[in-house]
Amino acid sequence: SGRFAHEFEEEFAKVMGVKHAMLCNSGSSANLLAVSALKSDRLGKRALVDGDEVITMAAGFPTTVNPIVQNRLIPVFIDCELGTYDATAEKMQAAISPKTRAIVMAHTLGNPFNLEAVMQIAKENKLFVIEDSCDAVGAMYDGKPVGSFGDLSTASFYPAHHVTMGEGGCVQAKTASMRKIVESLRDWGRDCWCPTGHDDTCGRRFDWQLGGLPYGYDHKHIYSQIGYNLKLTDMQAAIGVAQLKKLPEFIAARRKNFNRLYQGLKKYEEFFILPQTTPKSEPSWFGFLLTIRPDAPVKRYDLVQHIESRRIGTRQLFAGNLLKQPAYQNIPHRVVGDLTNSDIITTNTFWIGVYPGLTDEMIDYMISTIDEFMAGV
Repeated sequence: SGRFAHEFEEEFAKVMGVKHAMLCNSGSSANLLAVSALKSDRLGKRALVDGDEVITMAAGFPTTVNPIVQNRLIPVFIDCELGTYDATAEKMQAAISPKTRAIVMAHTLGNPFNLEAVMQIAKENKLFVIEDSCDAVGAMYDGKPVGSFGDLSTASFYPAHHVTMGEGGCVQAKTASMRKIVESLRDWGRDCWCPTGHDDTCGRRFDWQLGGLPYGYDHKHIYSQIGYNLKLTDMQAAIGVAQLKKLPEFIAARRKNFNRLYQGLKKYEEFFILPQTTPKSEPSWFGFLLTIRPDAPVKRYDLVQHIESRRIGTRQLFAGNLLKQPAYQNIPHRVVGDLTNSDIITTNTFWIGVYPGLTDEMIDYMISTIDEFMAGV
């Protein structure tokens, strides 16, 4: 809240190609707000209810899926394709049931998922769509910004992300009605829409009667939703305003680093599945994914240990197959088809960075480090 937050929200909405952007304290909180908004009474008969199903991918970051579980909805897990790390239209279509109400998926490491297929399936089945764009700010699909297709989308400003505020997140919406739901949930569930530090913008502050409250109860303290306190400080937003001006050069540097890595490592395609761009898309790369082919004479553990020993950071594809994680052993869920590729990701996939501060010399060092290991294969 505050003037910098307002400025950032206005500018970020333009970047994301939407009308409304609502800052919050993290990308995970943004996902929580977005999914929670789908259960709001303000949506009337369109609101999701306990037990409704939400299609999502099995391999990815926990807090894409956690809000589904936390809202007493049922995640329906589908597999992804290796290379793009995107789900096929066929897998999504097969997951539809009479209880399906939404699709919540992430653009993996900045590579857009097949938005054409997702939006077509959503239209045919009257489903909500939430785009987890936390890793994909600035990516484009069919000439439009990723994050502008779904009913809601989310972004993260964690230190490693495309722009940062130290921490922070954002929910993007197309409609003013959805904006009001998200802002209310973010701000304790208040019915009042006055920004922090402002009173009586409606001119009726003491002229309301809602629920069982007496007439004239202060509207600033009427709560019409079960909300949270997930606001961002204006000091963080000020950092975001400065960072946002540099976003184009950050994205360009990430793409340059990605392409240099690709050119340096494509000689190992016999051993690795290299990242593949989704058709019709312009990724905003967050990292460079490598999946060791199951028949390759290379073990991820050995390669990662070698890379880390040379002071190069690696990450696995977050949680891998979430259903292998201890926290998810007993959650209500449904699986459609097999999760073969998600299991391969869990055992064989890792990624290295394309952070814009990396120099050509650093990228070449990353390549030569992998060369050194592969020379012994």
